[in-house]
Amino acid sequence: MSSAPLATNRWLVLIAVMLAFLPVVLDMTVLHVAVPTLTQSLNASGNEVLWIIDIYPLLMAGLLVPMGTLADRVGNRRILLTGLVVFGAASAWAAFAQGSVTLIAARVLLALGGSMIMPCVLGIIRKTFEDDGERAMALGLWGMVGAAGAAVGPLVGGALLERFWWGSVFLINVPVMLVVAPACHVLLPRVEQTTPGKWAIGQALLLIAGMISLVYGIKAGFAGKQPLPVIALVVVLGIALVTLFVRKQLRSPEPMLDLSLLSHPAIVAGLVMAIVASGALAGVELTLAQELQYVLGKTPLQAGIFMIPIMAAAAVGGPVAGYLSNRFGLRSVATLSLAISAGALVFLGYRDFHDPGFLVPFVLAVLGLALSIGLTASSIAIMGAVDASRGGAAGSLEATGYELGTGLGITLFGVFMSGVFSRAIELPSGLPQALAEQASRTIGDTYIVAGRLAGAQGAALIEAGKAAFTQTHTVLLTTAATVIALLAIAVFFTLAGYRKRPDARH
Repeated sequence: MSSAPLATNRWLVLIAVMLAFLPVVLDMTVLHVAVPTLTQSLNASGNEVLWIIDIYPLLMAGLLVPMGTLADRVGNRRILLTGLVVFGAASAWAAFAQGSVTLIAARVLLALGGSMIMPCVLGIIRKTFEDDGERAMALGLWGMVGAAGAAVGPLVGGALLERFWWGSVFLINVPVMLVVAPACHVLLPRVEQTTPGKWAIGQALLLIAGMISLVYGIKAGFAGKQPLPVIALVVVLGIALVTLFVRKQLRSPEPMLDLSLLSHPAIVAGLVMAIVASGALAGVELTLAQELQYVLGKTPLQAGIFMIPIMAAAAVGGPVAGYLSNRFGLRSVATLSLAISAGALVFLGYRDFHDPGFLVPFVLAVLGLALSIGLTASSIAIMGAVDASRGGAAGSLEATGYELGTGLGITLFGVFMSGVFSRAIELPSGLPQALAEQASRTIGDTYIVAGRLAGAQGAALIEAGKAAFTQTHTVLLTTAATVIALLAIAVFFTLAGYRKRPDARH
């Protein structure tokens, strides 16, 4: 591969691939503040809204590693350019979707495009910057763009929804891709070194089918719409597919995911932290976005502004975590970040957001910073437990954990939210049975039903929904706090020997 053009244009290459990466991470969170608008515009059920949001990270979790492997086989440039085209086309399709099913299908295509872009961005950065110092700077800038992009997603979504229709949160990707795709086409080297070998897409399909079956079973179980035998069959199918995937990974000489890495306690701790921290961050943002708009009556933009503290703090958590881990040790930083996150969630769970004062924004910032530090600590734990030759495999496992955590966090927060809400709401008398059942599913359904009722009865139903969601908010955040507090204890003991072997090589 000729390196002269690459060396000359390396910083332009970095700008191009970071611009390609930005819409992908924005799409992780941009829909959070759009949930109420989407629900009303598409007349979507709570279950459909959850699929619209979390089909993207769930599919990304299953596709990132195989797409990274495919890029190694045929070249990063080719896969990145294909991903940009797919992502741009899917964004346009999503923007003009006429119903929930169409939008879910468009989100599937967005996940396919995003999974082709993300691993190629890292691969191109590694190949472009040969100097260790420059590569560290480039990766630092890439990490900052990733954290900031995901963090400002709700604010971007709110600003767009203030002036335009809900499809604008997707349509904004199209002009970006129209600029980035030609830039990457011109700047990226046409000749690359590739790796021979088999592309095991079948293993990825096993993982995706298993995860979606399990998620569908969880959602259907909480929704109560499907017979118990059907739910049990889907869950058993999901478990069987995931088990088969694991067996193939353990037996394959070239596994898609190197699950033998899970023999390291530090990697297990790091992976669980990645899943829980990313899931908690996504779930809390989703819960807050709905409460701020449905209960407090804020506009999407006002909701995005309200969430700036958690977003801004999350964006700077990475560098802070690196400094603190070097200064005080990974075990202390990881445990304390999780414990602080749990305390912040308890405080927010019992706080009335009608009068936030100074404390609520401050604690939101503390929560964002602590969860972000926890995510970076998980990366340090995973990458520090293996030598450089297995860094790629460990990184693939970590990336899958992030996306899986985001998808599962939205799923679990969503179904738990629906379950608590349906038990908490006290419906006004006189509602027909069918409308009463729909109104008690989610607060979005409550607003849809209220729109069909006469003024006084509709207003009473909305007030009942607001009161129920306030209770739901408390139960949801305190339960999440309990899970994170238990994880903090587990991490404290699991990482007990981590500093005793910082130079471990396996």
